[in-house]
Amino acid sequence: MPVFDSKGVHIAYETIGGGEPILLIHGFASNRRVNWTDTGWVRYLEREGRRVIALDNRGHGESAKLYDPDVYGAPLMADDAARLLDHLEIERCDVMGYSMGARISAFLAMNHGSRVRSAVFAGLGENMIKGVGGAEPIAAALEAPSLEAVTAPMPRAFRIFAESTKSDLRALAACMRSSRQKISAEALAELRQPVLVAVGTKDEVAGPPEPLADVIKYGESLAIPDRDHMRAVGDRIYKEGVSAFLSRRA
Repeated sequence: MPVFDSKGVHIAYETIGGGEPILLIHGFASNRRVNWTDTGWVRYLEREGRRVIALDNRGHGESAKLYDPDVYGAPLMADDAARLLDHLEIERCDVMGYSMGARISAFLAMNHGSRVRSAVFAGLGENMIKGVGGAEPIAAALEAPSLEAVTAPMPRAFRIFAESTKSDLRALAACMRSSRQKISAEALAELRQPVLVAVGTKDEVAGPPEPLADVIKYGESLAIPDRDHMRAVGDRIYKEGVSAFLSRRA
């Protein structure tokens, strides 16, 4: 896969197809393949006539693995995404992020607003402004000597997923300790891009989509029926909702 230098950090990415560009930003412990290719998103968007750009966030996939929490955080990862657009000479594009990727997309829209035509915040609703919490138990679970040593359900679920994606557990623990800060409703109210907030109705991680969409001037919400945090990612209603949003956004 191609790699570019983001201020000293090597970031892996790929581009597929042609047409209007859309940047995809994956969630925590995932990577561009698991989040977007394996779930059918890349093929779906390519068939919709779009140029798909997907990156591996720092600490994930084929990008550089870093072990200091201070070099993570959603604003820094948003800067990586903006530099990727620079590298590809893309002036402005649509952006979609899932879970942690939604938080990164929000910082990209706030800090690099001229680069974002519209945004989809998926897998993260009201808890983007309320806060998710629980970072340290998850980080400790990732650093535990084995899965058997992790008994709490939520940290254990994160450890299982991280192992399934063959992630660097120590890098993910560093990322977890710095990347989940909440974003104020006042800051999100300043956004002027169209934003779709898409969350599964059984997602206990994200919080409902409506309270987040309501604080964004041009916000819309999409409830993905009967889907939890993991199973919403490749859902047909989610895909069709995003397609409809992109076709009508200003």
